[in-house]
Amino acid sequence: MATTAARNPTLMANAIRALAMDAVQQANSGHPGAPMGMADIAVALWSRHLRHNPTNPQWANRDRFVLSNGHGSMLIYALLHLSGYALPIEELKAFRQLHSKTPGHPEVGITPGVETTTGPLGQGITNAVGLALAEKMLAKEFNIDEHQIVDHHTYVFLGDGCLMEGISHEAASLAGAWKLNKLIAIYDDNGISIDGQVAPWFADNTAQRFEAYGWNVVGPVDGHDVDAVDAAIAEAKKSSVKPTLVIAKTHIGKGSPNRANTAKAHGEPLGNDEIKLTREQLGWAHEPFVIPQEVYADWDAKAAGAALESSWDERFDAYATAHPELAAEFQRRMAGVLPANFAQTAVDAVVAAHGKAETVASRKASQLALEAFTAALPELLGGSADLTGSNLTNTKSTPAFRVEADGSSNGGRHINYGVREFGMAAIMNGVALHGGYIPYGGTFLTFSDYSRNAIRMAALMKQRVIHVFTHDSIGLGEDGPTHQSIEHVASLRLIPGLDVWRPADTTETVVAWTMAIGNAQRPSVLALSRQNLPYAPKTAVDDIAKGGYVLAEPATVGIKSKKARAVIIATGSEVQLAMRAQEILALDGIGVRVVSMPSTNVFDRQDLAYKKSVLPDGLPRIAVEMGVTDGWWKYGCAAVVGIDTYGESAPAPVLFKHFGFTAENVADTVKVALGVAKLKGKKR
Repeated sequence: MATTAARNPTLMANAIRALAMDAVQQANSGHPGAPMGMADIAVALWSRHLRHNPTNPQWANRDRFVLSNGHGSMLIYALLHLSGYALPIEELKAFRQLHSKTPGHPEVGITPGVETTTGPLGQGITNAVGLALAEKMLAKEFNIDEHQIVDHHTYVFLGDGCLMEGISHEAASLAGAWKLNKLIAIYDDNGISIDGQVAPWFADNTAQRFEAYGWNVVGPVDGHDVDAVDAAIAEAKKSSVKPTLVIAKTHIGKGSPNRANTAKAHGEPLGNDEIKLTREQLGWAHEPFVIPQEVYADWDAKAAGAALESSWDERFDAYATAHPELAAEFQRRMAGVLPANFAQTAVDAVVAAHGKAETVASRKASQLALEAFTAALPELLGGSADLTGSNLTNTKSTPAFRVEADGSSNGGRHINYGVREFGMAAIMNGVALHGGYIPYGGTFLTFSDYSRNAIRMAALMKQRVIHVFTHDSIGLGEDGPTHQSIEHVASLRLIPGLDVWRPADTTETVVAWTMAIGNAQRPSVLALSRQNLPYAPKTAVDDIAKGGYVLAEPATVGIKSKKARAVIIATGSEVQLAMRAQEILALDGIGVRVVSMPSTNVFDRQDLAYKKSVLPDGLPRIAVEMGVTDGWWKYGCAAVVGIDTYGESAPAPVLFKHFGFTAENVADTVKVALGVAKLKGKKR
């Protein structure tokens, strides 16, 4: 965008204020205060610095803009409409209404120009750290000499609420450590939240806090002085090493005579009488949703944006001429397209080398798979929340990412996130949203609770983000119930749009990785064991990708003339119990089918005919999983061998016996379901 002063910044800002208060009033719902208070900041950034093209919101080298305080969504909707995006005034009139492109909080994929879904405070700034990290890493990988094809900034607006959320500490600390100098955050310092003046509960010295993180801090500046904010952003862009926080002092609800500087402006309509007074105070004489043509002309960014993209296209053409393979790879990566046949080649290699020969924990099987996948896919970007040696997310192809004092990096592809599970999850969302990388990161399954809201956001945004959660049950042993997962797999399965995989051996683990990498519209969870798991012989490897399949029929253990009398459904480490129980039952002439169900989410999406072929009507079903039993009753189970209490601190074999996770108990449970015996010991 042009860096010259806007023709009439006051009118431009007041247009935002008018649209915000009118849309919130018409919806009788929303947050007018932040858009009205940040309007001048928005004029400075969007009209003088932001490099974007409204006619192509997906231009690869655009600056990224994140509204972290997403409750102020009418700010970004006003900006997108005024600057020329495909967001007509009718959509602003339909603010917060069913099927509009202007939902209550910004949603990526719904509104053109929205880069990430925000609203849960603190996650937007953390997504922005991921966006800036992706830019830095792609620049290192693809820029050569004079060919700077990756060269853009990430801007984020945030407020007091974002800074109070703990995730902002995690994100800001990492941004400083990674020296993300192209990340510029503008803090709307208005001192107001829903409960009123924040001073009694938010006494941080924000400037010193960010300086301690390794940020450049500019301000405080007057957030209603467009020229002052413009100068602050220009200063921030000069930083060659540090990210920058611009502190802008503002008045929430600016222009409202009776609501400005009060919590009343935060989250409710101003009311018709107050809007009338606000129009008079602002000198805005136009009807609701009416913007003068001269204001539209001041805001229109289409011609300037097209020129920016055209200039970049010329540079990229020169790059492609000089480095055709790199250019093609960049385009493939940014499009999110995987190389042809990568999956089958990797699966075949891993299964041939390890699938049938080794008894390993599924966390180790995951690393074996990653060795093949990271070698084949340079876009795989790994990491761990300080548990690399336990999660096994590192490979020979992914050296650790490191940043030097001058801001340069080594091009490594393994991120040490430190003990920051929530920050890691939300940063990975930002990396995925930027494009060019497929992020994956690890921690213990129990600590998915820390990450949960960011996992949910990935599912809501349909982003390809992969969570590697190891130590998936009481099988981790002596660390005890604080670390032993009980409800976690079941609760993660409840998140719409998330695929949860709990593989039983190396082959299932490799297939799970293939599915996670190949699904561009869903995040995935891999729940992996600490304890070693034997290979389960298979005849239908292709069916693993369907989430559930018939692993073993009665004939597997010599009962050739009898059909199955029951079905045992198992996942992960419990598949081996099901297989041994099948052998025990065969000694009594009882044939059972064993179904391995590594992903209930994927299995549930199969057609009815396939599901019935795996789980036929008329046979009792017994599920076995080291977790809560609730989720299994939907399959019409007669019994579930599970655990509905917390675990204990003891060696894993002791715990398995104590809680009934033995082949004998599974066999006895089948007999009870068939009415041929009473269950011995503990009832599950």
